[in-house]
Amino acid sequence: MPEAAVRLTSLSHGAGCACKLPAAQLHELLAEMPAADDPALLVGMDTADDAAVYRVSDDVALVSTADFFTPIVDDPYDFGRIAATNALSDVYAMGATPLVALNLVAFPLASLGGEVLREILRGGRDAAEAAGVTVAGGHSIDDPEPKYGLAVTGTVHPDRVVRNSTARPGDELWLTKPVGGGLATTALKRGMASDELVARTVEVMTTLNAEAAAAALAAGASAMTDVTGFGLLGHLHELALASGVAAVVSSSDVPAIDGVLELLQQKEPPLAGGTRRNREWIETFATWAPSVDEDRRWLLCDAMTSGGLLVTAPPDTGAPGVRIGQLVADEPGAIAVE
Repeated sequence: MPEAAVRLTSLSHGAGCACKLPAAQLHELLAEMPAADDPALLVGMDTADDAAVYRVSDDVALVSTADFFTPIVDDPYDFGRIAATNALSDVYAMGATPLVALNLVAFPLASLGGEVLREILRGGRDAAEAAGVTVAGGHSIDDPEPKYGLAVTGTVHPDRVVRNSTARPGDELWLTKPVGGGLATTALKRGMASDELVARTVEVMTTLNAEAAAAALAAGASAMTDVTGFGLLGHLHELALASGVAAVVSSSDVPAIDGVLELLQQKEPPLAGGTRRNREWIETFATWAPSVDEDRRWLLCDAMTSGGLLVTAPPDTGAPGVRIGQLVADEPGAIAVE
């Protein structure tokens, strides 16, 4: 497998979804945008959901999303797989089936060469094929900082769309992948991560959310979202706010990628800039029990890439993943971490 002349992560100012714009500023900007006036648009920008949903007939709605980011690992093939898996997750989070995708490429071809780009595209194609998705084309630009992702289109029955705005008090919270990927990949960028930790993290980030989504639908999930750059608590806040509920999270029940908590015990832990921005924003709506130590607080703010699904479902329905808390009737969007 070819290697880039330089480490891919050395070319990125922020790895993976940690390069997202700050949530607080982004939400403020989007709030100024006029709402779309189209009755066929079932899900738009107003609830910060994972994808747009547009009804085309009584039986079919299109689900459309786009996601791309800077290198999160140095291996070009793995970078492609992670970016594609991450983009596909937005469709799964809506309860939909992805069908076709387009490559989104920004790349310094003259300096990195065609073989590196070929491996990135191969990784994206292989992840898409594993999901039964056809990569049908795309768009590319020259850019000194590499970026890659997919625009994905899927379908769902209009009556079976799963939103982030339909959770209910009393629902349980379930998480289908461990968190801490932002810590691990920032450690990689700084030369602090072992090969074993990188391998475990890549395995998490390249695991499709297809099976988890199917299990959530079978359990009668009331709402779903995927956990990426705004961290577990950031995406939970968006879901709770959109649904008009509050949440209680058991911090000790939140699974972590094996090895990332040890990174937080370093004298200078590898906290991504996106994680620090998340923490500042999350402090405005989350309260911490005194028993929740700093390591766990940072973990719950970690800027993930290609994380798991956050699923809300009634108790005892067999929802997938690990139970991490519950929704309650209280100030919308508020989170109590115990």
